[in-house]
Amino acid sequence: MDKKSVNTQNQYVKRELKIVPFLITLAVGFVLWFVPPPAGLDVKAWHLFAIFVATIIGFIVKPLPMGAVAIIGMTATALTKTLAINETLSGFANKTIWLIVIAFFISRGFIKTGLGARISYWFVNKFGKKTLGLSYALLVSDLVLAPAIPSNTARGGGIIFPIIRSLCETYGSRPDDGTARKIGSYLIKTGFQGNLITSAMFMTAMAANPLIVTLAKDVANLEITWTGWFIAALVPGLVSLLVIPYVIYKVYPPEIKETPDASKMAAEKLKEMGPLKTSEKFMLLVFILILVLWIFGKKLGIHSTTTALVGLSVLLLTEVLTWEDIKNEKGAWDTLVWFAALVMMATYLNKLGMVPWFSETMKNTVGGMSWIVAVIVLAAVYFYSHYFFASMTAHISAMYSAFLAVMIAVGAPPMLAALVLAFFSNLFASTTHYGTGPAPVFFGSGYVPQKTWWGIGFGISLLHIIIWILIGGMWWKVLGLW
Repeated sequence: MDKKSVNTQNQYVKRELKIVPFLITLAVGFVLWFVPPPAGLDVKAWHLFAIFVATIIGFIVKPLPMGAVAIIGMTATALTKTLAINETLSGFANKTIWLIVIAFFISRGFIKTGLGARISYWFVNKFGKKTLGLSYALLVSDLVLAPAIPSNTARGGGIIFPIIRSLCETYGSRPDDGTARKIGSYLIKTGFQGNLITSAMFMTAMAANPLIVTLAKDVANLEITWTGWFIAALVPGLVSLLVIPYVIYKVYPPEIKETPDASKMAAEKLKEMGPLKTSEKFMLLVFILILVLWIFGKKLGIHSTTTALVGLSVLLLTEVLTWEDIKNEKGAWDTLVWFAALVMMATYLNKLGMVPWFSETMKNTVGGMSWIVAVIVLAAVYFYSHYFFASMTAHISAMYSAFLAVMIAVGAPPMLAALVLAFFSNLFASTTHYGTGPAPVFFGSGYVPQKTWWGIGFGISLLHIIIWILIGGMWWKVLGLW
């Protein structure tokens, strides 16, 4: 058999292997569709719920890419007349969706111009003389980039991870020759965990964060602003960024404690890059502009999506980005499709009464608790249920609205409940090696065994809950959230 035939057969086998997850997805949808709706729930709401659950299952088992599953879900919604076609396509008009899509385009500028790598190398050069300091330098560079790079995979896997690998090579730390613990294991684990913290600190730092904003608006008519999210996350986020690398340093210490060569390597990289290019200067100015407008835009009457449009327009006018760059940004267009489908379904599940019904049902389960205890219990359940998800987006889509509705029903302050779940929607990926996009990138490098990854991840998850509930709770009290 020739090579072409073998390749064709392999592709056919791969397609065949996807039949099983496809049948699982289809079966779940059909079973739910034909089960009579619970008492007090409209048939149309139940049918939309069946399509929604099948879509989420499709996101998890992945018979097709997420965008394709979302298209099929929208088709089912319109074809069965569960919703009218204009209602089915309504998600594409959502301004929050366009905020995240445009932010993807802007983040391309950081990668294309090299400004993202330059910022990271600058921090490594200044603060990377010790291994612990080096880890903090990498996390601070991630923190600086996070507001304008909404893909934590692009930020962690595309910018931070390659720098970590370069540092590992500099110190002769490799995954397959017994030298992983020299420095690589520590930096890999710290870089991954830090990426989740920075994702939790900004509305625009993770692709599904704006989905949370939309769901909070639909469920409780809450307006979570960019500034409001950032201020609420600031104190617990900074504490986590300080504590987590140190804890990993103690429980999973690197063999190399001093790293003078890291600063030298970073200095050499910066020298190779030369002075700031014109494109980098424009990128830096746009970065500062959009941050200022995201922080103060509400007072000026400028919506955060308008700010993103302004930033993108400047990048196009200055030719930092070309229209070809925009067309080729596949992650943005993919996000637009699945995001629109999920927003549409979540919105109409609420309008048709599914979310209120679930909230009232669950309220009876935790109704005897004080709202503080109920929030902690529900937040912990929400956090650890991520063991069953391979996608933060799928988890948020499936559970955020329902858990928010229940928290509010038992008496929790709505904004507090919405933000606790929002922050946990990023931090819950700390547990496994498959729970978010950057996880396979960092874990796949081979520096940390799976047992160790899960063990440290579980310990860090407990720390996150303690820090964000206790220290965060005190900070939110100061802010008047409860």
